[in-house]
Amino acid sequence: MRKWIIASVLILLSGCSQQTTLLPVSGEIENSLATTIVSSTGKTLGSAELTETDTGVRIRLLLKGLEPGDKAIHFHEVGKCEQPDFKSSGSHVNPTKKQHGFDNPKGYHAGDLPNLKVSKEGEVDLEITTPMVTLEKGKSNSLLDEDGSALVIHEKADDYVTDPAGNSGDRIACGVIQ
Repeated sequence: MRKWIIASVLILLSGCSQQTTLLPVSGEIENSLATTIVSSTGKTLGSAELTETDTGVRIRLLLKGLEPGDKAIHFHEVGKCEQPDFKSSGSHVNPTKKQHGFDNPKGYHAGDLPNLKVSKEGEVDLEITTPMVTLEKGKSNSLLDEDGSALVIHEKADDYVTDPAGNSGDRIACGVIQ
């Protein structure tokens, strides 16, 4: 009888020890989100996936249907993409109140990003990492503040100097980050 009780207890304990929560091998959970990028006419152009990493926020862009050439891309301070001009997204994310542009001696904005190159087929497959912003709520440089933010693509390349937007022309595509 004693052997039967010990066997029953062991079976019950082994059944209770099964773990139902799966953890990543590294033990770290990345903060990640995705947004749809739309044109000024409302056409879906693709997506942007943002992931918090040890070196900053990684942006993975997969887009189709843009005019070929170099285009400026920036994080804007408001999570709104009202067509046709996307001015509802406000100015660039700039918690440190700097001027615009990587080559500006008084700049640059936290929302400034390197130009993207649109292929002759109108496609973008690009990954950019910036240490200037975070997806961590409550920080001054967070993209996830009370009103969110937006990822905006402009019609021309950023000249990396001219304040406030690098002489990059109209806003032609936008994705809400919330």
